[in-house]
Amino acid sequence: MDWGSRWGNRGTAAASIAAGLRFDSISRSFDEKEVLSDIAFSIEPGEVVSLLGQSGSGKTTLLRIAAGIERQSRGSVLINNREVAADGVFVPPEKRSVGLMFQDYALFPHLSILKNVMFGLTDLPAQASEIEARAALRRVGLEDRANSFPHMLSGGQQQRVALARAFAPRPSILLMDEPFSGLDNRLRDRVRDETLAVLREIGATCMIVTHDPEEALRMSDRIVLLKDGRIVQYARPEELYFQPANYWAARFFSDLNEVDGVVEGGKVRSPIGIFDCEGFQDQQAVRVCVREQGVILHEAITDGYVSALAARVKRRMFLGEVDLYEVSIKGVEHPFIVRSRMGKTFSPGENIGVSFRKKDMLMFAKED
Repeated sequence: MDWGSRWGNRGTAAASIAAGLRFDSISRSFDEKEVLSDIAFSIEPGEVVSLLGQSGSGKTTLLRIAAGIERQSRGSVLINNREVAADGVFVPPEKRSVGLMFQDYALFPHLSILKNVMFGLTDLPAQASEIEARAALRRVGLEDRANSFPHMLSGGQQQRVALARAFAPRPSILLMDEPFSGLDNRLRDRVRDETLAVLREIGATCMIVTHDPEEALRMSDRIVLLKDGRIVQYARPEELYFQPANYWAARFFSDLNEVDGVVEGGKVRSPIGIFDCEGFQDQQAVRVCVREQGVILHEAITDGYVSALAARVKRRMFLGEVDLYEVSIKGVEHPFIVRSRMGKTFSPGENIGVSFRKKDMLMFAKED
């Protein structure tokens, strides 16, 4: 456990005046390779938005362009409808009222924790700067470490110092680059929750870079899903999860069981059943996808579920909160993987029934 892991009282962080942030047709190239292509979206004042994608998707580049530490090749960045980066226009980072939290925290090793947090408070007299810095440290539960140096703190504590330094100047926009990637899993959940509480208190507009879908779902008002420098989908977490724009987006958020199907008369016919569908042409080939947690296991196909299919358990793995099963379904070429929390356990070789939860079923054109 992180020594001194108790955070400060919620509701005590000083509020910022949030600003809107907009990207208009942002592109960025390095050595003739386009890293970002025609990026356009806006963030409302006070929103928490995640930039989500795999390594190399352009997330950090876009964050650095917003901060003003990198310039776009084309397009413009606007804060409260005022251009801060455009053709012939460039407002330096220190004039944008933007706070930046780096992935490696970027604390100054030769400065005390207090001096690190005071670093961005240059517009205040020394005494007022110290008061604000101590208040920020108090909010993250580290005022008693003010005279320590970064190497004396754990990774979780360094993350909290970096957060305090970022919000102490009360920025209108806070930009965070993979802020939790260096933390172990147990600590990460707690720090994420506490960080989100701080973000809601200060009220600043926030853009967070992450490669973790669960993290984006937990923290965001909206999510920008990027792939190869382009926006795949920009939506609220529920919409991204339940209504993904395409097959790639669906697989980014969930492991899927898949079978082939064909549309006939407004329905998809597949080895696991016949299902209603919309938006497909007759005789079109589709993928029928079921999330692992959307497969329901029954003691038998006659167990009160008329739609259950005959199946057999091939393997069971205990994962603590869930059981992970590999099951063979009659008429289906490949085994299905199932995550089950139902409490009832099944043994390898046991004959069972399976059915599917409608909200965990997705269908895509085969060519997608």
